[in-house]
Amino acid sequence: MIDYSRLPYRVEPMTSYDLDAVMEIEYASFSAPWSARAYDYELHYNEMAHYYVARPQNGAARPAVVAPRRSWWQRMLGRARAANSVPAAPAPLVGYGGFWMMVDEAHVSTIATHPEWRRRGIGELLLLAMLEGAAEVGARVVTLEVRVSNESARALYRKYGFEVAGARKNYYSDNGEDALIMTTPTLTLAEYQRTLQGLKDTLYARLSQ
Repeated sequence: MIDYSRLPYRVEPMTSYDLDAVMEIEYASFSAPWSARAYDYELHYNEMAHYYVARPQNGAARPAVVAPRRSWWQRMLGRARAANSVPAAPAPLVGYGGFWMMVDEAHVSTIATHPEWRRRGIGELLLLAMLEGAAEVGARVVTLEVRVSNESARALYRKYGFEVAGARKNYYSDNGEDALIMTTPTLTLAEYQRTLQGLKDTLYARLSQ
């Protein structure tokens, strides 16, 4: 388990009250972003889905937030919240991610960090939290797709033991780029668990500076 008491950020389950902040990061991060409706479906109707958000804590500085243009769905949700006096979730977020659990395989569906907080270890913390979360719900391995051109993401995944297991031609709809399929070793292997513990200790030290 991750000891968040030592860190300036924490990772916790995503809720529908996080969607406005999630969509801000989504549109800033992806050329073919998901819609708020898609995330709402994932949270409420997809029993395979497990989604997380990362937040600053313990007085950590927070990113500047520019309010994005809100869709009709988001405006409607905002009015519903106001009418029911439901408090908004703490904001802003610094990142989010999620996976689908399919039999004994967890498939990372998305991971993104707030533009103001990239290259600070938050994406790595989210990945570590998802690896631990996947193991807790019975995953044997974790898989994902990554753009061939996204070397920084590929380097992070290699660091955590992901290896290329195949490719999907013309996978990305925005430009027809290929995706690499990357997969971890068996999560319960003692050697892999020792590797994860070493990476966790190194990440703790980095985030605590």
